Amino acid sequence: MNLDGFSMRPLTIELANALVGGRIDKITQQSKTSICFQIRQPGENFLLQISINPQNPSMQLIKNPLENLPEPPTFCMVLRKYLEAGRIADIRQHEVDRVIFIDVDTLGSGKIETLTLVVELVGKYSNMILVNNGLIVDALKKIGTNSSRVRTVLPNQEYQLPPAQDKMDPFTTPVEELVKRIKTCDTTRIDKAVMNTCQGFGPTTAKEVACRVGGDVDSLSKVLTDIVEACKSPSPCIVFDSNKKILAISAFTLRHLAGEVCAEYSTLSEMLEAANSMAGSYVPPDKEILSRLVRNELRRATNKITVLERELSEADNADDWRIRADNLLTYQYNLKDHAGDEVEVVNIYSESGEMITIPLDRRITIAANVQAFYKKYDKLKRGAEYINNQIKLCREEIAYLETVEHSLTASTTLAEIDEIKAELIAGRYLKEIKKKTAGSKKAKPFIFHAADGTEIIVGKNNYQNDKIRQSADPNDIWLHTKDIPGSHVILKTGGIEPSEDTLITAAKIAAYFSQFKDSSNVPVDYTACKFVKKPSGSKPGFVIFFNQHTLYVTPDKELMENFTIEDKF
Repeated sequence: MNLDGFSMRPLTIELANALVGGRIDKITQQSKTSICFQIRQPGENFLLQISINPQNPSMQLIKNPLENLPEPPTFCMVLRKYLEAGRIADIRQHEVDRVIFIDVDTLGSGKIETLTLVVELVGKYSNMILVNNGLIVDALKKIGTNSSRVRTVLPNQEYQLPPAQDKMDPFTTPVEELVKRIKTCDTTRIDKAVMNTCQGFGPTTAKEVACRVGGDVDSLSKVLTDIVEACKSPSPCIVFDSNKKILAISAFTLRHLAGEVCAEYSTLSEMLEAANSMAGSYVPPDKEILSRLVRNELRRATNKITVLERELSEADNADDWRIRADNLLTYQYNLKDHAGDEVEVVNIYSESGEMITIPLDRRITIAANVQAFYKKYDKLKRGAEYINNQIKLCREEIAYLETVEHSLTASTTLAEIDEIKAELIAGRYLKEIKKKTAGSKKAKPFIFHAADGTEIIVGKNNYQNDKIRQSADPNDIWLHTKDIPGSHVILKTGGIEPSEDTLITAAKIAAYFSQFKDSSNVPVDYTACKFVKKPSGSKPGFVIFFNQHTLYVTPDKELMENFTIEDKF
């Protein structure tokens, strides 16, 4: 989901019109792949966000900045050193390719020199490269000979453009030449021929050309002219299906997806910011690492239960080993050592004289086999209680890890991730790495207000779940989804019985902030806070409760969107 080079032409012009002449006040980095420039123009400030996320590379003006990393990485520091306080001299596109140059005039050694930030938005090969006089100063992704034999990107090397393709520029090449090349392509598909001919045409633009041409190949010249003109006067749009899955983004209206839902925007930057939000392209640092850690711990605990249950099944059959030992002890003087792998004798415990087959280890004597059977019996009898306790602990750990997994899924800020990370360190799932720099600010629980003004507090993770419960009054209402990982919710009552509508609203919020947020008829337990206790030494977020009642509610996304979230806890 990214713009092709053709739609990047109007984006480049849009950015140049807004930013050229502006002063770079501040440069920050939000993730391993995303950098933001704060640019001042007379009477107005702009935020330019550049992301080289392989799944969704983009470059646009944004209104709401993302949270910055606590400690700026090396490339961010290099950009600050060379570009901060500089003025943007030009923003230009390389032909119709997905490569954009940002020229910045800076004052160095008493004279003005121009550095260029090259933004290559080419899928998994996307990169940001700072160039001075043709030489690479630094790059966000350094590429050595081990990674590519075609093109390396390393400091002090000469900058080379990505490998060129033998295609024609649709903005400068006469349309007759474009049509002639398209008709001579070795394919009967118009969209494929257009992509192979026109520089910057991605699948979306090529399919649009094919749709407008239809079966009338003679109209190809007019269609190409119309498409180029449409790109000169852009009407940005996002096309998505009924499930809000993005199907395409474009600088102009798409007719080949006319049956789908289309959202139009006044600028390409607004469209790209909305598309990034829909795609959920921003992932706080460490979130994926912690999610993978929790998934691995869940898998380990689940596998451990399988092994323990198998051992418990053997322990339940411990008497079989005692019966074998007793029979073998009774008949041992009638048997020869090392004679075979098993013996068959009359079971001394059978009233009907049934036979019993006893497996033997022929490497040792009959007496030694008897001792081995008794030892196995004693071990299994002693182990049954231990195994049952281990299974109980393992199930509790799985329930706890599922709550952490839910908290990670719902987390959106560095502060929330840091709290979950601290929780995992305290639980010894993760080793603590002391940082010299200060951490991010503390995360706070959500605070909502019901229609009658009643305050409803929602914990974002297990630490916050414990915190809001501890600070609640005894007569406040505690809510949580029944046997489903989710957030703890506190309904502040002020000592007054809440209305039924307010209670249902709080239950819907509890269901929404749970693992079953997309389900219906979700069971939500509720009780007074004085009936909620935390056992000594239990894991964060774990409580026991009684005198509870259960409501069945359906999470209401529209209700949640209408809430105003406060952040004052």
